[in-house]
Amino acid sequence: MSDTASENARLRAALAASEARAEVAESELAQARAVVSTSEAMIKHLKLEIAKLRRDHYGHSSERSARLIDQMEMQLEELEAAATEDEIAAGKAKTTAVAGFERRRPARKPFPDHLPRERVVIEAPTACSCCGSDRIVKMGEDVTETLEVIPRQWKVIQTVREKFTCRACEKISQPPAPFHPTPRGWAGPNLLAMILFEKFGQHQPLNRQAERYAKEGVDLSLSTLADQVGACAAALSPIHALIRSHVLAAERLHGDDTTVPLLAKGGTQTARLWTYVRDDRPFGGGASPAALFHFSRDREMANPNRHLAGWQGVLQADAYGGYNDLYRGNRDPGPVLSALCWSHARRKFFELADIKENARRKKPAHDISPVALEAVKKIDAIFDIERQINGLDIASRLDARRWLVRPLVEDLHDWMRAEQGTMSKHNPVAKAISYMFKKDRWEAFTLFLEDGRICLTNNAAERALRGIALGRKSWLFVGSERGGERAAFMYSLIVSAKMNDIDPQAWLADVLAKLPNTTASRVPDLLPWNWHASERQLAA
Repeated sequence: MSDTASENARLRAALAASEARAEVAESELAQARAVVSTSEAMIKHLKLEIAKLRRDHYGHSSERSARLIDQMEMQLEELEAAATEDEIAAGKAKTTAVAGFERRRPARKPFPDHLPRERVVIEAPTACSCCGSDRIVKMGEDVTETLEVIPRQWKVIQTVREKFTCRACEKISQPPAPFHPTPRGWAGPNLLAMILFEKFGQHQPLNRQAERYAKEGVDLSLSTLADQVGACAAALSPIHALIRSHVLAAERLHGDDTTVPLLAKGGTQTARLWTYVRDDRPFGGGASPAALFHFSRDREMANPNRHLAGWQGVLQADAYGGYNDLYRGNRDPGPVLSALCWSHARRKFFELADIKENARRKKPAHDISPVALEAVKKIDAIFDIERQINGLDIASRLDARRWLVRPLVEDLHDWMRAEQGTMSKHNPVAKAISYMFKKDRWEAFTLFLEDGRICLTNNAAERALRGIALGRKSWLFVGSERGGERAAFMYSLIVSAKMNDIDPQAWLADVLAKLPNTTASRVPDLLPWNWHASERQLAA
């Protein structure tokens, strides 16, 4: 019996030791996972910072740089979340036998000073925790700040107009009713601005807004919201008219268009949203930036003719033939000068020299064109100089282009002509070269060498259209031609506000509140570039 008891004791001891080793191993494994996850997150974070710094310093290193940064940010989100999960698991599995793992977190920025602070004081002890004496005095405090948000609050504002009667003549007196942003007057300016910005700025259709409001206890039907959108468009028409006049007063415009699905019988048809952007900042111009949008059912030549009727200047755009009527010498009031976009020209070479894209598609290395790669390098050298002179005055830009850019452009021209002569016209690289030399395009591509106002690219217009490309995935299609025109109307306001670095929703709320009591001569004060900082704070 004694041998059996001894054997049982030995087995229990061995089992306990095995369990202890297993716990240590499990703890070590959990902490190893946490270290790996944190290291991956840190590496990804550093790569993202490097990519952003490179992009800020050198501009777009490729056509896909912005998309790659977005992908890196999404990957970083997942890695950070995984690292936190593994860290928590490591903390739960930690034993006295294994040293604790401490994750190195990036320093958090302090919370903004303008946010209100709410003090929550934990009840103080009434006696000493050591000896029990009640002779304790406060010697300081430790404050931990936690960021919190208050859910959206709805309220009903009751505007009371008291009636008075005269005891002498029995006449009834009452203050006049206030003016409302919209005719029916049941929605306040902040609510209207939120509906507009959610629909056109955040691409949330009205039916989704109505569903969310209903869950918050406020039942607003789709037709009710649509009624207010139409009323706001009518109310904001003076602001839109001034933005339109401001854009068309420019001597140089960026122009571009993008597709939008238009609901039609049995499906959708491809319609267009056009934009014309005034942005004088690249050459140090004093005019404020703004964008004007138009909607059309098709991409016919008549559309830009109608949009720019009576306008004359330099149009920066792609090589779309629909603009050709604008360039005619007998046009009234005169021909528009064409300045073509080098980003479009570079893109055709880049697609043939994209090593990463070919590798992703598992194409052989010989499919990468060395001629296209050399063309990209030569064009990139021009881009590098242009980035350095961005924002300088016209004379400085012209001087830099005369001595630094023109030799590169002439060398590129001679090199492409020589390469083109050795290729079949069906060669993809030859087609990319022909894109720049077709008809009178080279003159339009090099017009920037003669005019310091002209930019190398048409990126300003493409940036203005970027939100629409994102919105298509959300609202799927435009319901009618009137709906497309209304969308173009609102995009003109919202994009112009963003270009002037102001919050579109706060600006719309303030404008809707002030317009009913504003005289025609004071309406320009409400334009985005005239909206003062004090008004922004009051509207926020």
